[in-house]
Amino acid sequence: MKIIITGGTGAIGRALTAELLQAGHQVTIFSRNPQKSVTGTKTVVWDIENIESWLPEIEKVDAIVHLAGENLAGEGFLPKRWTLERKKRIVHSRSQTGKALTQAIQRAQPKPKIFIQASAIGYYGPRKDEIITENFKPGGDFLAQTCLEWENSTKPLENLGVRRAIIRTGIVLTPQEGALSRLLLPYKMYVGGPFGNGKQWYSWIHIADEVAAIRFLIEKPAAVGTFNLTTPTPLTNRDFGKTLGKVLKRPSWLPIPAFALNLFLGEVSSVVLDSQRVLPGRLQELGYKFKFPELRSALEDLLLP
Repeated sequence: MKIIITGGTGAIGRALTAELLQAGHQVTIFSRNPQKSVTGTKTVVWDIENIESWLPEIEKVDAIVHLAGENLAGEGFLPKRWTLERKKRIVHSRSQTGKALTQAIQRAQPKPKIFIQASAIGYYGPRKDEIITENFKPGGDFLAQTCLEWENSTKPLENLGVRRAIIRTGIVLTPQEGALSRLLLPYKMYVGGPFGNGKQWYSWIHIADEVAAIRFLIEKPAAVGTFNLTTPTPLTNRDFGKTLGKVLKRPSWLPIPAFALNLFLGEVSSVVLDSQRVLPGRLQELGYKFKFPELRSALEDLLLP
């Protein structure tokens, strides 16, 4: 297939590109930065205010994977606070790009047959110990409402004969970026431990499963609707930390109180303190088999030589 990826220069986008190229697909990257090209792909600079400039590319492809969106926690080791301006950028970078793609596809002749819409398990809001399936309604906090607006930005595609699949992704484990990279430093310095009381559930997925699942949904004609992209084995933050400590041969003993995280990080602390116990029911029903269903084997694959 010929496939467009927006957000293709991020961690998930780069890994997905490699997965698709290896499977024999042709990939075009939509990027705002022409310097960030990916080997083996075509790079198109896209401006959502100028649909005419990239509309012809939309008419050439079979599928679009829409991953674009500003990083929730920002770059670097410490998460950035959600100022009012950052919140606006987080929402705008998701919903406005989705609306622009929808407008382009409405005009395109022919149209892509498949559209993969990125979202996140933040859609569900904090749920304590509840087991979350794809049927749950959205929460009411900032992340939940951001995800809802993100998903709704491409909802009109359902009336255009485009097969749309929404992927609500959990904590994606990669060795160099994201949540795992932020956890590594304190553990390597022997000061790792739980956040708050450590009872909050973490729903995670190995980067290899994340991109393999996306490819699976692209290639599976029955893949329509919403899919949780998390492993079937979520863990509490405390157990997650203990497993990480065992893999690194480091202790997991020093808790960081919730009040300290709230004081230091503000609202963004919800990313590490909220509990979401999510299961990938619909993905498994379609027949996807996880490469790394258990955390220990996932961490060993990512972190050990």
